[in-house]
Amino acid sequence: MSRLLGRDIMFLKLIAFLIASAHSSTAWSGCGMPDVSVILPFYTSIPFLGVLLSIALLPLLVPKLWHRFENIFLCGWTLLSLGMLWQIVRGDFLRSTLLAVFVHEYLPFIILLTTLYIIGSGFHIRLKAKATSISNVGFLFVGSLLASLIGTTGAAMLLLRPFIHMNKDRVYRSHNIIFFIFIVANIGGCLTPLGDPPLFLGYLSRIDFFWPLKNLALPFLMTVCPLLIVYGAIDCWFARKENVQIAPEHNQEKFSLEGKSNIILLAGVLIVLIGSSFIEFLPSYLILDQQVSLSHILRDLILLIFAFISYRTTPKSIHHHQHFSWGPILEVSRVFAAIFITMIPLSIMLKAGESGPFSSLLHFTNSGHQPFIYFWLTGIFSAFLDNAPTYLIFFKMAGGNPEILMTAQAKTLMAISLGAVFMGAMTYIGNAPNFMVRSIAKQSGIVMPSFLGYMGWSCCILLPLFIGVTLWLFW
Repeated sequence: MSRLLGRDIMFLKLIAFLIASAHSSTAWSGCGMPDVSVILPFYTSIPFLGVLLSIALLPLLVPKLWHRFENIFLCGWTLLSLGMLWQIVRGDFLRSTLLAVFVHEYLPFIILLTTLYIIGSGFHIRLKAKATSISNVGFLFVGSLLASLIGTTGAAMLLLRPFIHMNKDRVYRSHNIIFFIFIVANIGGCLTPLGDPPLFLGYLSRIDFFWPLKNLALPFLMTVCPLLIVYGAIDCWFARKENVQIAPEHNQEKFSLEGKSNIILLAGVLIVLIGSSFIEFLPSYLILDQQVSLSHILRDLILLIFAFISYRTTPKSIHHHQHFSWGPILEVSRVFAAIFITMIPLSIMLKAGESGPFSSLLHFTNSGHQPFIYFWLTGIFSAFLDNAPTYLIFFKMAGGNPEILMTAQAKTLMAISLGAVFMGAMTYIGNAPNFMVRSIAKQSGIVMPSFLGYMGWSCCILLPLFIGVTLWLFW
């Protein structure tokens, strides 16, 4: 474990060195400020596709090779992307773009994820309940709501073990985990920017904090309620098949929550994120040659303070029960560092609009039934690649203007948001918590379906539901 953490830290040190080099006035010297209207060739997007395909396929095809050389693959794609860009644009344009991505997108993104991860790991639930179909359905519904408060990753890590323990006497349990991934680890995160990384990236792009709750609540209910009904019917069928008495016991259910002080910190995170959007009038300061609002500086600083308080005050016994380690957040940090950097060429291409290499795709998305097309394009990419950068790509493809997207093009933004969040449930690799949930379930003795087996469940259950919801909302 210490060797793996050391590799993660070395990779992050390399990224820090690149940022420091970009800040240096001499490290990026070349031809000066290039023509910002330069059209990048499509091959400059190969490193970005390479990163996403490496993350998606190599752990399945060559797990030992990936486990040993993961950082080398990510570092290689990152340096290749920067090398291609330097050869084409060079100078101040590349320097300012790299610093802008780091200051305005990557750093706030990682700070929020780290804060939620630490605070979420400060809770431990003890639950003694009869595993009836009704109690299981209620558990998943509560989990879907909690996912929007502490994130899909936080909710999955908090609730999975109690859910497995509650159903420990059941014979058929894999369907429980499959629907847990559907509802808690994915669809439940669509109501706030805290819920899923794509929506937080939208928040960083100046989408209002409450916009998802106002606009995505109806699609959330339209999707979750039928899913819970289907799950309840399947669970009831399995319970009868194994002769489990599904009527609740007379004994009173016992529930306890350790780490209650973290509830205050979690509420503080909500207040800070909401409040930071109301104090935009504060002055801005030059940080790494980027104008950064004091409200954003205070937001990130307070989040880090909350994370520190949670880590220092949470009893070690809770961290032990939650299997807390720095490994997951370091892994997320280095993977997204590679993703954000290699995505720079795609962002530049999208800004080129109709004159860029994506002109045909832009023309297609701007044809009839635009929101419907955006949902399925965003969703297909999110199912097999990473939903956070996929959201950013289609957000920028739709114009990237938050004021227009929240008003005149609200349905388009709704389609992009739902596609990124919902369709992450289609595969094990669609969203970060999916594989973690599968691994923990297997460690607990639950037989989980293969990659294709899981897709069989998702295609049979989710696809018809998504088709119906999108036809009603967007057609």
